[in-house]
Amino acid sequence: MADIDTGSATIEVRAVTADDHAEWLRLFRDYIAFYEEDVPEDVIATTWRRLLAQEDNMIALIAIANGRALGIANLVFHRSTWARDWYCYLEDLFVVPDARGKGIGRALIEAVYAEADRRGASRTYWATQAKNATARALYDRLGSLTEFVQYRR
Repeated sequence: MADIDTGSATIEVRAVTADDHAEWLRLFRDYIAFYEEDVPEDVIATTWRRLLAQEDNMIALIAIANGRALGIANLVFHRSTWARDWYCYLEDLFVVPDARGKGIGRALIEAVYAEADRRGASRTYWATQAKNATARALYDRLGSLTEFVQYRR
């Protein structure tokens, strides 16, 4: 892959279009692999369809610099029992390894915040693994760490 230098390049963050399918799929699969998870292909296909159509209050953003797709953010907007308005859950955020530290993650999160504001969401939140130090360094600058611990079935 070519060297990434976004110091002089503009980072474009926008909602995905049908033309972005191959790039979104590559990035989403790399994201799943990063977390050492397995998501069935039919689920990935359903997720893409929902994100592309922006149905079920889901939307995907893609970051492009120098003509290359470098990151994605998949969002889910939902109601809350604690607020009158919407919450924005940043469910998936991924930047290719050779572009980390170049402003792509920041640009994606800022675009997430802008979309959340546009939709009237009073909270934007996300989770990551405790050991994900690279991402957490960015998150500590752009968000507030909470005391909540996640459980799941």
